[in-house]
Amino acid sequence: MIVGTAGHIDHGKTTLVKALTGVDTDRLKEEQERGITLDLGYAYTPLRNGEVLGFIDVPGHEKLVHNMLAGATGIDFVLLVVAADDGPMPQTREHLAILNLLGLSRGAVALTKVDRVPEERVAQVHSEITSLLMGTPLEGSPIFPLSAVNGAGVDALRGYLDEAALAMPPHAATGNFRLAVDRCFTLSGTGTVVTGTVFSGTVQVGDQLLLSPANIQVRVRGIHAQNRQSETGMTGQRCALNLAGTDFSKDYVRRGDWILAEHAHGPTQRLDVRLHLLAGADKPLRHWSPLHFHLGAVDVMARVVLLEHDVLEPGASGLAQVVLDRPIGALHGDRFIIRDQSASRTLGGGRVLDPFPPERKRRTAERLALLAALEQPAARAVLQGMLEATPNGIDLHRFTLCCNLTPDEFAALRREVMLAEVESTAFPIQAWEALQQAVLAQLAEVHRLSPEILGPDVGRLRRLAAPRLSRAVFANLLGRLRDEGRIAQKGPWWHLPEHRITLSSRDQLIWDKVKPLLQDQPFQPPRVRDLANTFKVEEDRMRSLMQQLAAMGEIYRVAHDHYFIAPAVEQLAEIVRGIAAEHGSVTAASFRDRIGTGRKLAIQILEFFDASAVTRRAGDAHYLR
Repeated sequence: MIVGTAGHIDHGKTTLVKALTGVDTDRLKEEQERGITLDLGYAYTPLRNGEVLGFIDVPGHEKLVHNMLAGATGIDFVLLVVAADDGPMPQTREHLAILNLLGLSRGAVALTKVDRVPEERVAQVHSEITSLLMGTPLEGSPIFPLSAVNGAGVDALRGYLDEAALAMPPHAATGNFRLAVDRCFTLSGTGTVVTGTVFSGTVQVGDQLLLSPANIQVRVRGIHAQNRQSETGMTGQRCALNLAGTDFSKDYVRRGDWILAEHAHGPTQRLDVRLHLLAGADKPLRHWSPLHFHLGAVDVMARVVLLEHDVLEPGASGLAQVVLDRPIGALHGDRFIIRDQSASRTLGGGRVLDPFPPERKRRTAERLALLAALEQPAARAVLQGMLEATPNGIDLHRFTLCCNLTPDEFAALRREVMLAEVESTAFPIQAWEALQQAVLAQLAEVHRLSPEILGPDVGRLRRLAAPRLSRAVFANLLGRLRDEGRIAQKGPWWHLPEHRITLSSRDQLIWDKVKPLLQDQPFQPPRVRDLANTFKVEEDRMRSLMQQLAAMGEIYRVAHDHYFIAPAVEQLAEIVRGIAAEHGSVTAASFRDRIGTGRKLAIQILEFFDASAVTRRAGDAHYLR
């Protein structure tokens, strides 16, 4: 169990931790000289069952709340310290508000310095503390009057902490490994060491991890868990990791970074959140307000975009998007705190819902319904709710990262939820069937309105039937329908199997004459004008016929008034692939030499393949897609 102190400056937090553990957590020379805590301090003491009780001692000065926050997000149990002479003070109240926002509900109160005041004052402050805790998650927590100087009452508190630690259920070591870095240093003969609290998962000596958000690979050379050498570390423990890496050094690490498994790496500068504004805030929170954002051990400037209202009143909560000044690591369910722009007051806090939200259309009804699903407590309920709120599909890679699910955890969840999975995108079964029906209905409508054409190409059909569906998923949808015999494809055109286009008898006679000529000159066929002159047909009629043949999938319009038969286009595509395989790319010169045409026509053919997504152009070269 990790115990975190909280309370006003000079109320005896550090002295009390030393009385409980024998460790002076003021490790900095300046702290020892000035007699105040400036940064986080750490102490450990054994429990009778062989486990270790850890303490994080936080500074109490109002200007050091950012340091307090770096430690508070990693604790299990609150030790609120209130001096009997002063009673509850401003930082007592602010620290308590922060702990409430972080969802901490297990704790005790140390009423210190009772040796300095009469019993009546002790009773008065005891009553004030009881009133202060009313209506908070810590209401009813035991209060221990004590003196850390003469030791009176310390044993009673220590006994209670021991029992609380033994009774605390073990942390579920689920999810991918994430450690919030609050300190980094170098030890002679050891190398770089980072310390922090493990938010999720487990780690073992030898594991390959990432420093995030920098995305630098590191290897775990050694582990100290709860101040003891260990082969493993797990959720809820304070860990020190000895790290090494080819491109890694101490200079790359700063407080607020993460050491984590690759599957948990997803830096972000936008977060959709459920935000609570403290009832004691002196004014409403307005749209685009600047603020300090604290999550894990990070402190970063940000602005808030309110999604439901133009202002958030004190004591209220609402959905919001936080726009950060720089990328950080954050995942679904992470708790955070916000403070004002000058970092002088705590404004509120909340929980991350979606660490990868859209920048646009963030206030739509569909988007708000999706965020409501993300407020569900369990991953299964979240996934089910998201499926119901998003008929156009959920990116499953993004979902598993958002919810920090290991591959095995996601596989187990996948077996519990009914869905259609296509190209790593999940759909409700009914929604997937509706998309199929939409394709069939749109093809039928196109055939009704334009019976003279075979059907639309894939781009037009997607715009008609499912414009918000990704191209990859839509291609998969068409492929499934085609394989089932429900639709058909000829060249680039898609149609219902029963739909046919036939030429008039006169046009068929013309085509019977034109086709052999196109076959005889497959890579350099005559243009429409030349065909019209050759066969004594009006140019407009010949052009109309060629357009109809292209709609039927018999020929391709490669350039203006320049049509190639389908087998010739397939041959040319194979030639392009061969040149690319041999040289890495295709140039107009190499293609011209291979097919024996002029440079202008070679360029037009390559441009046709660029437009058809067979190749992509970069400078003078064309690369296979």
